[in-house]
Amino acid sequence: MRIAYFTETFLPKIDGIVTRLTQTFKALEKLGVESQVFSPGHGIQQFHATRCVGVPGFKFPLYPELKLSPPNPFLILKELQSFKPDLIHVVNPAFLGLGGILAAKQLQLPLLASYHTHIPQYLSHYGFGAIEDLIWMLIRSLHNQARLNLCTSSAMVEALRANDVKNVQLWRRGVDTELFHPKYKDPEMRKFLSEGHESAPLLIYVGRLSAEKEIQNIAPILKAIPQARLALVGDGPFRQELENRFRGLPVHFVGYLKGEKLASAFASADLFVFPSTTETLGLVLLEAMAAGLPCIGARAGGIPDIITDGVNGLLADPGSNEQWINKTRHYLTHPQELKTLAEAARAEAEKWDWVGSTRGLLEHYQSIL
Repeated sequence: MRIAYFTETFLPKIDGIVTRLTQTFKALEKLGVESQVFSPGHGIQQFHATRCVGVPGFKFPLYPELKLSPPNPFLILKELQSFKPDLIHVVNPAFLGLGGILAAKQLQLPLLASYHTHIPQYLSHYGFGAIEDLIWMLIRSLHNQARLNLCTSSAMVEALRANDVKNVQLWRRGVDTELFHPKYKDPEMRKFLSEGHESAPLLIYVGRLSAEKEIQNIAPILKAIPQARLALVGDGPFRQELENRFRGLPVHFVGYLKGEKLASAFASADLFVFPSTTETLGLVLLEAMAAGLPCIGARAGGIPDIITDGVNGLLADPGSNEQWINKTRHYLTHPQELKTLAEAARAEAEKWDWVGSTRGLLEHYQSIL
């Protein structure tokens, strides 16, 4: 089987979508499936066995890390006719994804689409809440071109079905349990993250520093638990605003980490704090759990698909500072209960490997071939 992918974001950018794609490509190679990916051009020509076709684009003004690539029909058709895919998979179709949709029509290839970014909920964070209905209309018009639409959580399956997107199914989650592992716990990493206060309770957030992640909502926890410290691992367009909002609080802006350093950061903290309410799944939560790090996340979006409150992590209602503070304080001061959560978190993550996730994806492909 040969699959051609179209994605609006890919390496060197790092996010949940890119992680899912790169892990899927590696698993496809193990399963004997050939893949090719079309993405905004960043000079990357190969990822393991997957050929990468860069399509020229421009930086998105509201989010400079993101590059937008309009469809390039000549380049796309030339590459597809050479690769001869059995199926086209468009990931979060928008600009470049439209090229994949049009190519599937012209070449009469089966089309599958997947939904990873809950744009309608992002809008209010950027002052565009008034156009939510228009965005849903665009989502419907693009996704309903596909024979099958995949979502990464049951909440997103329900959201798309409620907004008249057809033929929606679940794409099984996965996590790298070999890289993200408690064995990478490291006193030196903890010292670095806490800026030399390694005996203090250490909270951590990993991900984009952007408005829709609602990271500023961690500030009341730090004010209520002054002995705790926070490490923010990642970067993004909201960093300067966050530096202003956290001024005077014990926060370390770490920047990006990857590979074993990222795994060590997860394993060396006490609690992962994730206030975002716009997650289609929250892959970073699974990575934290695989590292044996308990998580507290918002009771919203795809997060409850991963966290069972009080069993393998903690859930708190969005906007309820009291819940976030009380649950965080309780578990930071009850180390045995925190350890029990950590063990259950690791056990949950061990259920989800990328090869199993990709086998499920191949079943979806077979269903429309």
